[in-house]
Amino acid sequence: MLSLLRVVRFVAVTLVAAVMLVGATAPSRAQTVRLHIVKAGFIIGVGGGSGVLYFQGHTYRLSVGGIGIGSLGVAAVDLVGTAANLHQPRDIVGTYAAAGAGGAFVGGAQVATLQNERGVVLTLRGVQAGFQVSLGLGGMTISMR
Repeated sequence: MLSLLRVVRFVAVTLVAAVMLVGATAPSRAQTVRLHIVKAGFIIGVGGGSGVLYFQGHTYRLSVGGIGIGSLGVAAVDLVGTAANLHQPRDIVGTYAAAGAGGAFVGGAQVATLQNERGVVLTLRGVQAGFQVSLGLGGMTISMR
């Protein structure tokens, strides 16, 4: 079991590094975002975590909270991606809603495109460790620390 956990971590780190390299070579005005989220639930899921926004050479710490309906299991996910349509760092603050169905087991890939009320679009990718199945509505709230 311990070696499986090491393999999952190695795959997660490798995937994050690959995503960062691809993102670094693509010209974009979008800013980089990294999030670590842990979710647990049975019917109602609760999640939370932390993150970082890299905006015009500065680093801003973030808090992530969320709730989902139709959740089952426990999982952690490290996401990296871009935040588009940011005019100032505070634009990332808000509620991001997503609807859909999906499931992932140990090492499952996660991809999400979310938008808040200010028009900020997060495009995130990462690897999930654990077991989590969710159906229906899910979302998260991002605030600055």
